[in-house]
Amino acid sequence: MIQIDNLSISLGQFALHDICLTVEDGEYLVLLGPTGSGKTVLIECIAGMHRRHAGRILIDGQEVTGLYPEERNIGYVPQDYALFPNMTVWENLAYGLRARRLPAEVIQKRVEAMLRLLGLSPLAERYPYTLSGGEKQRTALGRALVTRPRVLLLDEPLSAIDEVMRAELAAELGRIHDAVRGTFLHVCHSFDEAAEVADRIAILHEGRIAQVGTLAELLANPISVFVAWFTGTRNLLPGVAQRAGAGSMVTFGAGLRLLADTAMEGEVVAAIRPESVRLLPEGHVPAGNNVLSGRVLSARTKMARVEVTLDVGVPLICHRAPGSAGKVPPAGTLVMAQVPPETVRLLPADGALPAGVWARAPR
Repeated sequence: MIQIDNLSISLGQFALHDICLTVEDGEYLVLLGPTGSGKTVLIECIAGMHRRHAGRILIDGQEVTGLYPEERNIGYVPQDYALFPNMTVWENLAYGLRARRLPAEVIQKRVEAMLRLLGLSPLAERYPYTLSGGEKQRTALGRALVTRPRVLLLDEPLSAIDEVMRAELAAELGRIHDAVRGTFLHVCHSFDEAAEVADRIAILHEGRIAQVGTLAELLANPISVFVAWFTGTRNLLPGVAQRAGAGSMVTFGAGLRLLADTAMEGEVVAAIRPESVRLLPEGHVPAGNNVLSGRVLSARTKMARVEVTLDVGVPLICHRAPGSAGKVPPAGTLVMAQVPPETVRLLPADGALPAGVWARAPR
């Protein structure tokens, strides 16, 4: 278990601010955020590389704030794996155990067990320069895990892996986590990668924790415009909300109005996930609220979806399932769409987005 209480540190022009985070025993938690948000600095603080900071860090109830890295019993896999090039896979795994002066028979037993667990036994006598990216990753994991650390820190472990292999190796990380029943803290900037492995996800933004939750919680209930944007909400529409029964009626530019189940008043941003926008079949007579008429601006086939942009007074992005490209009307076609009120998430209009995002977001 990792407990971080009010951790703050200043490093030149970058700072972490009042980080409070708990990683439960046996949990796989992913630190997710844009480049420069502080993910690597945070795990380096946990590992003991930055010890001059405010706040406390506890591992399994023991405060380690002032301890050196080697005193914390933490496994750490850096971005570049940092394998010893002049050592074989077997020797890389044995290094930490030899440094602890364990008996030779204990080292032999532990290394061989880890080689079997990670499928590295056939590679035991190979050197790092002969290994693929995935094999290097597993070797670095084995070297960290063989010492039986209380927690394992993974700093972008899949960043050097090609896209085709990334999902497969992410699944492998999940399998290893389940096998060793350890506490894993994994840094990445890919939401897809985090979704593959995480029990929970902590999103960082500009040195602060923006939100912590399961994947489902983050997608359904972002608490800020930044979190909504970062988790893939393409429709971020500034408007003005007025109470309407138990919910709100939101007015946008060009007279567009949408009903939302959330009760708010004043300036807001309506966050609408593109998969929540329903493009209605031709001739369909819709029932319910938030039925919109508009025109197709574009339709682009992507890897796992068809992305349709509509003009309904403001641009509105809709995702269709793969294989539906032939059913999408061409650009210029008049269509009808529907946005269920329960999918219109209203957020404070604080403008907390990286520079340029508002220019790219539908308005």
